[in-house]
Order: sequence, then structure tokens, then C-alpha cells
Amino acid sequence: MRTIRRGGEHEIEIKKSRFICAMARVDGEEAARAFIAERRKEHWNANHNCTAYVLGEDGGIQRSSDDGEPAGTAGVPMLEVLRHRRITDTVAVVTRYFGGTKLGAGGLIRAYGNSVSAAVEEFGLLERRSLLVVDVHADYVLGGRLESDLRDSSLNVRGVAYEERVRIEVALPEDELPAFEVRLAELTGGRAEFEVQGTTVIEVEPDSNA
Repeated sequence: MRTIRRGGEHEIEIKKSRFICAMARVDGEEAARAFIAERRKEHWNANHNCTAYVLGEDGGIQRSSDDGEPAGTAGVPMLEVLRHRRITDTVAVVTRYFGGTKLGAGGLIRAYGNSVSAAVEEFGLLERRSLLVVDVHADYVLGGRLESDLRDSSLNVRGVAYEERVRIEVALPEDELPAFEVRLAELTGGRAEFEVQGTTVIEVEPDSNA
């Protein structure tokens, strides 16, 4: 899944109607609803404040509202943009100030969808990846070189602690664990151990091909 790089506000105009899309990163429904309430309060005199949000590690929580627009012409197309781009933990509010020209159902669907799409392009995306957190334990005589080798690799070295032995915390994709075990044995002549502590989520630049 992905999330937006930053929140913000982006405006487009279609046939003199203003569509102001505000987006924010949120960590739950309470935060999403609070953001929606804030936008509705700020734009109390707008014709519509339509909303959509997706939450959860797998995007399992999805809500939308047309806020008075014809059913299915605002919240659903907004939600569809978030779903299509695999965006989660994000809320979008599109505020419409009517410009005097009716757009029709198809025009509304395009307008609300395009408003969110344009905002996503403006704010950018980050890919979320789940990694294993692994503690590597080695004697002091191996610690310095091992830390250096791990940092020079593509692995994510999260921290180093000098306790009874050197402990290096590393994050890596689960499918790379067997290869990591082999490499660790090669680097230390089998004199280092590791244990999986849990998982963590990191945010990275999305693959340009995705």
C-alpha cells in the first residue's frame, strides 16, 4: 500500500465551479472525521464538502460521502482514486463552490475524481513496506567490521548497541531472510547469531514502474 507524502490543498476550476481538494495523512477514523469536520467548518458556505478515506494496513476501512451531490457522483469517484492508487491512511475532502453551470452526473464524476487525482500528483506518494526487524549479536572483535559491512549493503541498519556483545538491529524483507543468514555466516565465520524481533513499516519512494 501507499500513502501521500504530505497533506495539503489543491484547487481546480471546471466550468466556473471551484473544486478544492484537501488531503491529510491520518491514523484512524477519529482523525479522519476530525479533519472532515474541520474542513466543513472552514468551508461552511460551500455548496458541498464531499469526502472519502481509506484506512488500515490493507486499506480495509473505506468510507465516502456525496454530501448532497447526486448519489455516486462525488464520494465514490474520490474513493476510487484512492483505491486505484493503493493509498491508505489518507482522507480527502473536496469542497465545491458552484459556478452556475451544471455538470451532469458524468461531469461530476470526472470533476471529483480529477480533483483528487490532481491533488495526489501535487502531494506525491510513498510506498509502505513491511520489514522484519532482526537483532544480530556478535562479539566485540567482530562488531566494527560487521556493522560496516551491513551498512554498506542494501539492508536497513536501525541501530547499534554495545552491551555484553555488540547488538545490531537490522530491517529486511521477509523473503531475504534465508540469504541474510547465509551472508551473516560468511561475514563472521559462523560466529554471529540473529533473532527476529518483529516487524516494522517503512516508507520509501515508489517503484517508477508501479
